[in-house]
Amino acid sequence: MRLMTLGAAWLLVLSGGAALAADATSPQPAAGFDWSGGYVGVQAGHLWGTGRTTSEPGLSSEPDVDGWLGGVYAGYNHQLANQIVIGVEADLAVSNADGFGEAYVWGVPFPPPAIGDVYALNWSGAARVKAGYAIDRLLPYVAGGVAFADVNVHAIEDGVRISPIVGDTMVGWTVGAGVEYAFTDDLIGRVEYRYADFGSFELSPIATAEVKTHDVRIGVAYRF
Repeated sequence: MRLMTLGAAWLLVLSGGAALAADATSPQPAAGFDWSGGYVGVQAGHLWGTGRTTSEPGLSSEPDVDGWLGGVYAGYNHQLANQIVIGVEADLAVSNADGFGEAYVWGVPFPPPAIGDVYALNWSGAARVKAGYAIDRLLPYVAGGVAFADVNVHAIEDGVRISPIVGDTMVGWTVGAGVEYAFTDDLIGRVEYRYADFGSFELSPIATAEVKTHDVRIGVAYRF
């Protein structure tokens, strides 16, 4: 009986050791992609939105702005143990977006010849915080922060400029969402939608200008 008991115990020891050895030599699942690190990239996209001029007494116009943008961005991500990714990012883009809006008085358009305002958005940028959830090499995210833009405004009558060009650097806010994908450990692509409210600035003592935009961007970044 003692021999049988010792034999059974020895068999358990051998089988346990063999299982541990098998676990040690079997392939282990690879760790997921780690999004932590800095990056710099280039971006391009399409921008559309609305300007608004309000002036006393009862004058207004709402030009639709539309055009392309292109620029650069840079930031840093940190991935937490629960797959949450937080980060900061700044970007700058030049743009050819502009548009004309007919002038109204108390909601009624001016009689011919057409009078209105032209808005031109020359460049824009933002400083944002990001939050996303890593699904290995895929990163859906949301982002928001401070937005700024250089905007010029002037009035025209029948296609001829009739006022000085007034420009200012507007400061407001932005929010958006996107998705990034790591094609390699160093090369990361993205698609993003962004809304920006750039606030307002003074055209004259009795007139102000406002600009709000939407844009869709694609980008590619190098991660280091």
